[in-house]
Amino acid sequence: MKFAQWQLLFGLALVVLSALLYAIQYAIFQTPNSIAFYFFQDLAFLPIEVLLVTLILHSLLNLHEKRERLKKMNMVIGAFFSEVGTGLIERLSAFIPDFPEAGKPLRVQVGWTPKRFTEAASNIRGRTYVIDSRRGDLSGIKRFLVEERAFLLRLLENPNLLEHDSFTDLLWAVFHLSDELDHRNDLALLPETDFDHLSGDMKRAFTLLILEWLAYMRYLKTDYPYLFSLAVRMNPFDPDASVIIR
Repeated sequence: MKFAQWQLLFGLALVVLSALLYAIQYAIFQTPNSIAFYFFQDLAFLPIEVLLVTLILHSLLNLHEKRERLKKMNMVIGAFFSEVGTGLIERLSAFIPDFPEAGKPLRVQVGWTPKRFTEAASNIRGRTYVIDSRRGDLSGIKRFLVEERAFLLRLLENPNLLEHDSFTDLLWAVFHLSDELDHRNDLALLPETDFDHLSGDMKRAFTLLILEWLAYMRYLKTDYPYLFSLAVRMNPFDPDASVIIR
């Protein structure tokens, strides 16, 4: 309310100042016709000025602000993949029977075009990954996620992620998997129903994880080629990937 009152007072002050300036102009030049002419001329230009300021300029400022938010958001996503995401991909992939074949569409190369990234994302959405929680080291994933829980919680507190629904969904899927594993004491002695349930949780997390990873790789390709080069050389889906430049 105080802010609204301040705005009202400021507006009234501007109106009074304008009227005072017109009165001074009339007192000096004694030309009411000219004053009226220029007043209506300025008034006629006002809608165009409103258009320029409120629509075009405002849109440009919003676009700039959106780009800044996107940049900060992708910095957070990059930190996630550096600390948790890539390691989780590698651990979950051990539970996929045909992972070498399933990972082929995700072997991103330096020369990929936007169209190639779009095709890869469509391939992922149209594919059903078979994940069997009986195949790998569930205890290893449990330890990994429990150790990274504090880092993941800090990510949820980041305001830059509020508008990124897909990444937020990914974090919740990872948290859910972590909780499911953490609340089971002996992961080696589970009933078949539990193994099936965990397989579904792992599949959900893995699918969201690789879609977000692919989107992040596309962003790096466009905005940070040097980071993209390193990410390609560390691609968790490429068995021949090496950080060493050959």
